[in-house]
Amino acid sequence: MGLTQTQQDIVALLQKSKDILILPSSPIDGDCLGSSLSLYLVLKKLGKNVTVVAEEKIPHSYDFLPSIKAISETLDASQEFVISIDCRDHKVKNVRHEIQGNKVNIFVTPESGTIDKDHVSFENGAFKYDCIITVDAADPSQFGSIYENFPELLHLAPVINIDHHASNSSFGKINLVDIMAPSTTVLLLPIIEALGEKLMDEDVATLLLAGLITDTGSFQNPNTTPDAFAIAAKLIGFGARQQEIIRHIYKTKQLSQLRLWGRTLTKIQHDMKYKMVWSVLTKKDFDEIGASPDQTEGVIDELMSNAPNAEIIFLLKDKDGEVKSSIRTTTSSIDASELATMFDGGGHAQAAGFPMKGINIEEAEKQVLEKFRAFQSKRLHLGDHVEEIKEAGKQDTGREKQENVMQEIEPPQSGTPQQEVSSEPARIWWEADPKAPPSPVPASVSPASAPVVPAAVPATPEPAAPEPATPEPTPAQTPHPPAPPAPAPSPAPAPPPSPFPPPGPIEPTPNPTEPKPPPPPPPVV
Repeated sequence: MGLTQTQQDIVALLQKSKDILILPSSPIDGDCLGSSLSLYLVLKKLGKNVTVVAEEKIPHSYDFLPSIKAISETLDASQEFVISIDCRDHKVKNVRHEIQGNKVNIFVTPESGTIDKDHVSFENGAFKYDCIITVDAADPSQFGSIYENFPELLHLAPVINIDHHASNSSFGKINLVDIMAPSTTVLLLPIIEALGEKLMDEDVATLLLAGLITDTGSFQNPNTTPDAFAIAAKLIGFGARQQEIIRHIYKTKQLSQLRLWGRTLTKIQHDMKYKMVWSVLTKKDFDEIGASPDQTEGVIDELMSNAPNAEIIFLLKDKDGEVKSSIRTTTSSIDASELATMFDGGGHAQAAGFPMKGINIEEAEKQVLEKFRAFQSKRLHLGDHVEEIKEAGKQDTGREKQENVMQEIEPPQSGTPQQEVSSEPARIWWEADPKAPPSPVPASVSPASAPVVPAAVPATPEPAAPEPATPEPTPAQTPHPPAPPAPAPSPAPAPPPSPFPPPGPIEPTPNPTEPKPPPPPPPVV
């Protein structure tokens, strides 16, 4: 398939440029690194002067990437300052300069006469780069201190903006933005192939595949398209080292990172009414476990795996005096980038983030919960008022971690009533004493030759002690059929009906020589 017009424009600009600056986005991840370094290797092969600058610290999990050491931490954006003198009326005889303290004095001596100050002009020289490529960045603010210190940077040279975020502001001269692409590295593949067939090698393919794997969560995230698998197969065909990527990014963790994951899961909180799960990492957390905020990559995915019923999952972390957040959504009906824009952030449909400056992490948590709950209340038609949402926030923020306390209960003694330890209303049950005499057989089913003893009706006591049951009269006292069982106390349920037909009247024959068994003792409460 041929190149689009935008792709052709990018290829043409790269071919004629000599000094190229590449800026990956912040926070650093596998996609922006894979995009930056693959372009670096390809353009170096074409004989270009290429500089990659990322002032944010790069996580150690990416140390295996080819040419990772080529990334500079500082930007050399120096420009010459040009002083021009109109010499049409006065020829210059000599030029010299002196440095006196914090000043530079330039002395220009004409052959005759004097040079008027109106003949002198000043201007900045040409910028050292003739092309700037930004990768995986939706907005210039994602370049961090580089953009803060050099706000005019993107106006000094043509900018090629390559990205796949829906929130991209199209800030470049040429904007290649495809929100359906699973990663930025995928967008680079046709451009690299158009620049030269022999430019693709194992290292370039590995970098492109690293960006694809990390941005799709190893092909598990919803942004994994059929094309993603086809492109991955193509890159592996070029020699991409897929197992090396998996081993370093997903199977190798530092001890401090494992502790960080544990701390994050320990502090997990949930709000099932609004279907949210979140965790907060403070500076104290990082100091206590000896971890860095840059090691939180992948933690948000652990939260997702531990919150199957949540629709919004977010992580707040205290980093360099500001609060940074990562958001994930588990349903296509919630756009994570829409949530991020509430705080001037951005991202993808189900993965986004935002920074919060000039605020402590406790207040940040309160504000995020308030806005997200309001969003969910409207979406789920909960009809909550603003006061209810704020009250819910007061109950969450500043809350200490709760611990489950298991209470051991002594085993019940035989023959004594026991009270159930529960949050339900108190119940009392009875346990039979194995040494007690067996219950007498009801007269209605006993043989004619056996003495008839009325059946004892088991009482179902309630928390209040029941009155002792009064024994029924014996058959010798009542020549009529056995009286029905005495009704149980009012709160007790009626016994289930017997599946057998009711017995007819039986005239028992008492045996006066055999002693009668004593009636059962009343229950002890």
